[in-house]
Amino acid sequence: MPSDSSMPCGARIAGTGSAVPATVWTNDDLAKTLDTSDEWITQRTGIRQRHVCIAGDESAFSLQCEALSKALADAGMEASELDLIIVASVTNEMTCPSNACRVAAELGAAPAGAFDLVAACSGFVYSLNLADSLIRTGRHRAIGIVGCDAMSNVVDFNERTVSVLFGDAAGAAVIVRDDDPNKGCVYQTLQADGSGWKALFLPRKESDVPPESPPCDIEMGFLRMEGREVYRFAVSKFKNVIEDAMQATGLGVDDVSQFICHQSNIRIIESAKEKLGLPDDKVYVNIDRYGNTSAGSVGLCLDEIRRAGKIHEGETIILVAFGGGLTWASSVWNL
Repeated sequence: MPSDSSMPCGARIAGTGSAVPATVWTNDDLAKTLDTSDEWITQRTGIRQRHVCIAGDESAFSLQCEALSKALADAGMEASELDLIIVASVTNEMTCPSNACRVAAELGAAPAGAFDLVAACSGFVYSLNLADSLIRTGRHRAIGIVGCDAMSNVVDFNERTVSVLFGDAAGAAVIVRDDDPNKGCVYQTLQADGSGWKALFLPRKESDVPPESPPCDIEMGFLRMEGREVYRFAVSKFKNVIEDAMQATGLGVDDVSQFICHQSNIRIIESAKEKLGLPDDKVYVNIDRYGNTSAGSVGLCLDEIRRAGKIHEGETIILVAFGGGLTWASSVWNL
């Protein structure tokens, strides 16, 4: 959509939406087939249940369509008003066509541009930062972003260390141009260190598995993770990206309305809160109800926080995520 790029502008979150599958698996459900228990999972992760796509019509694609449709309704907009759609996921059904193209067609957004983005759990924050930057160039006026993963399709439920961690969800937002250049993202990071990819990867064939990888019982085609390596990475990055964002912007804890963080493990979240002195009421937690939903995590939290009335226009929020790649990202927003 052509627009006037000569004048500075800001960006605004016009609407949000989310979607989860109807089926819920509790820890007790998993304990029926795995050597685990509700106590074991809850103590180590904070997860009590997760939503999973098992119905025939549920998929990453269906969740993406539902979440973005809700975000458009929240914004009071039609899909035809969008000029770009970004879908962040590692579990899309196909690489060609992109799910973003299929979502655009399903919702009636053509001829909006559309592409998929792969940044694992950091995908929604990557997409949010990209949307803000594209809008500020003056070339785009309205961008729909979706972070979504159907992790139940890529975890081996015969193996307990990985399968108990994940769930399925989508979170979406509609980002629009705003005449106030002070609105939107005032600081962001998009970073990665590919040398750490072997700590969290999804091999499709035997040759994808590094020779030095420890033996495991996880079948080919399912997610593999070196838990201790990922935990150390996440604890360090969680703290570092928030500290960097606050130092770069001069913000203190009291200046931030909400810290919206990727839901990977309750112990990681609690560790960062303690080290940074973040109060409980400023760090939203829903991992107990959804598990780690990868790219769906931050968008789902953002939607629930907005609908609960925990953030308001004029306030500042910080969004952070970290995931496979290894990737991490931050986004400081003036609402």
